[in-house]
Amino acid sequence: MPEPNELLRVARERTPSRRAPGEQMSRAELAEAVCTWLWETTETKYELDGHYIAKLERGAVRWPGAAYRSGLRFVLNVADDSDLGFVPPGGLGVVDPEPGVSSVIDLEDDLVQAGDESVAQLALAEESNVGDLTVEQLHADILRISQAYLRTPTKPLYVRGRAIRDRAFRLLAGRQAPNQTRHLYAAAGWALNLLAWISVDLGRPDVAENHTRTAWACAEAADRDDLRAWVRATQHTAAFWQDDFDRATTYAEDGLRYATGSSTLFLASVVAVDLARSGRHAEAREALTIAKRTTVRTDVAELGGPFLCTPERAEGIWSDAHLALSDAKLTLAHADRGIAQFEASPYAARNFGSERMVRLQQAKAHLHLGELDGATEAVAVVLNTPVEYRVRPLIHRISEVAALTRMSKHANDPKARALHDAIRVFTRHPASRATPSK
Repeated sequence: MPEPNELLRVARERTPSRRAPGEQMSRAELAEAVCTWLWETTETKYELDGHYIAKLERGAVRWPGAAYRSGLRFVLNVADDSDLGFVPPGGLGVVDPEPGVSSVIDLEDDLVQAGDESVAQLALAEESNVGDLTVEQLHADILRISQAYLRTPTKPLYVRGRAIRDRAFRLLAGRQAPNQTRHLYAAAGWALNLLAWISVDLGRPDVAENHTRTAWACAEAADRDDLRAWVRATQHTAAFWQDDFDRATTYAEDGLRYATGSSTLFLASVVAVDLARSGRHAEAREALTIAKRTTVRTDVAELGGPFLCTPERAEGIWSDAHLALSDAKLTLAHADRGIAQFEASPYAARNFGSERMVRLQQAKAHLHLGELDGATEAVAVVLNTPVEYRVRPLIHRISEVAALTRMSKHANDPKARALHDAIRVFTRHPASRATPSK
């Protein structure tokens, strides 16, 4: 007999019913709430029911599919799969099938094709001035995808972003008032920017650049400074992950000309990292000072997800800059502050992708300071990352941590070897088979 999953049962029973005040949430109600949330975030229909929840609580399935896990985490308000008693059988990769689920695996061809399609739209983005239908729903869909990114399986969101892009361009081929045309270009531009960000995360920053060229043309046609700023931020990110720090700096500095909301904080902060990694340390320190003094306007609408720079995300970027400047103590101070802020954030607003990267900054700082136990503790949280969220930047950063364990004074310590080996196992299971452009 399988061992019952008490953690899942307790989490459900402590969650109040939405139908019967004073009662606990039933299995059927939990299943319905998960399906509702998945539909709202991915527009994919799932058939989860109370019988499957009972199966999970009996322990018959210890590792449900990615969509179900993300939905259960959200509805039951927990951060990690382990909080619900979910453990991959055999260590990694065994997934219980679920209707309608798609993972990010095997997206390589789709990534390349979508990038080519975006290039094909460039002429239309630069020249078209027609169209006649409302785009309110398109913008609502973009908002939903941005806020759901790295919370639900990536492929449904990627497919939805691609559909928004294509629909916006189809509408632009019609006839409408100039004001509506600008809104359509904005919708297309945001969708392209989402596709670009996903492409970077899946290890194809070169493909991302195809999307961002057309996204920039859309931002120009829409005359939207917020879109211009975040396109430049995405172009910076694509260049950064190709180790082209000079070009990344150029994009970030240009983006600051248009930035209004939290893009100001993001762009000012990444400039410091780019300069530090380029060896321009004096300029990097000056840029860091400016970034830390940057205030964010609260009256600017933000999409969320990758297109929102919270104070904790900024702390992580500053920690990266200080690490490049060989300031391990300041690296750790900013990383610690960032993690504390992440942990204090409501689950629905928490950016787990950025949080994992900041935890790795913690680990690297601890290793530079000779603190193996602190590094191990920071990495342990990241090692619990579900396979579908092991994006390429995360794999890259955790590999740097592994390299430091072999170079530090702890290299021969059994704990250091164990940490190194655990990271090696982790990196064998990335979210996509796509490989970064050299």
